[in-house]
Amino acid sequence: MIPVRLAIYLRIFVNQLVELMKPYQLFSSHLKKRFGGRVHKISVDAGFGCPNRDGGRSGAGCLFCDPGGSGAVGVERQLSVAAQIEQGKEVMTRKYKAGKFMAYFQPFSNTLAPVEELRTLYDEALAVEDVVGLAIGTRPDCVPVEVLDLLAEYHAKTYLWLELGLQSSHDRTLDWLRRGHDFATFVKAVQGAKSRGLRTCVHVILGLPGESRGDMLKTIDILAELQVEGVKLHLLHVLQDTPLGDLYTEGEVSVMGMEEYVALVVDCMERLCPETLIHRLTGDGPRAQLLAPLWSLKKWEVLNAIDAEFARRGSRQGDSCRCLTERSGE
Repeated sequence: MIPVRLAIYLRIFVNQLVELMKPYQLFSSHLKKRFGGRVHKISVDAGFGCPNRDGGRSGAGCLFCDPGGSGAVGVERQLSVAAQIEQGKEVMTRKYKAGKFMAYFQPFSNTLAPVEELRTLYDEALAVEDVVGLAIGTRPDCVPVEVLDLLAEYHAKTYLWLELGLQSSHDRTLDWLRRGHDFATFVKAVQGAKSRGLRTCVHVILGLPGESRGDMLKTIDILAELQVEGVKLHLLHVLQDTPLGDLYTEGEVSVMGMEEYVALVVDCMERLCPETLIHRLTGDGPRAQLLAPLWSLKKWEVLNAIDAEFARRGSRQGDSCRCLTERSGE
């Protein structure tokens, strides 16, 4: 009988070995190398709003966004930022023996406030013991010059990621989603971040209605050309109490099957730059709200299928990246 403590350490060792053998650049592996151990992100709801809701730019928000802002499940908004992080630390420490953390400002637009208010919130997060960095989730149209300058200050003194929700590079899709901004706004935001040395992680949704495989790969090719530092690939989830959910119920939209999604994810990663960090490959929407696809609830089955597809092809992240061809001068 293996002692419980030894079994835990063996599991951690095996998981680390498996991650090192992945044919793509996992963000979690990058964090382990940088900080000398596992780092867990703790979602924080700091009470921000969204310019695209409540009579905003599109009138009612994005089609896929739920009343909670497509944010973290179980985050208690009524608690202070520090209290939310302490609560998250307790859970992560108990479940994963975590010792270091990143504060992830996740729901809604976490740069939508005056600079001094943002500074107060970010400082509160960093003041919590064992918090080693920040991840700031927001929209491309919510990063004016003064906000980018503020983020550059934090980049100089802590480990920082700016997470931008793009979803698609195609304006017709952004219009259909009621995003309230165009692709040019995203490019301007990325260029502003790059000019200040910021790390940017871009969120993309695969399986959006009206987009072909070629359309989705075009978005990935553009991200490779921009040489963004990180990418989150999201499967299109259809949730209750959303306009997209209503369209799905009425038979107006459909979702991808698991095999199709797995093949597309591998196609995408083959076209990304090999050094781009992969923050996410799929998602698991709130079980109580999820209408489709229900197969997405089997997260580890999906992730294992992605690894198996890489093995079947004998390929790796970046194998078909155009940026490599451009760098070689071909």
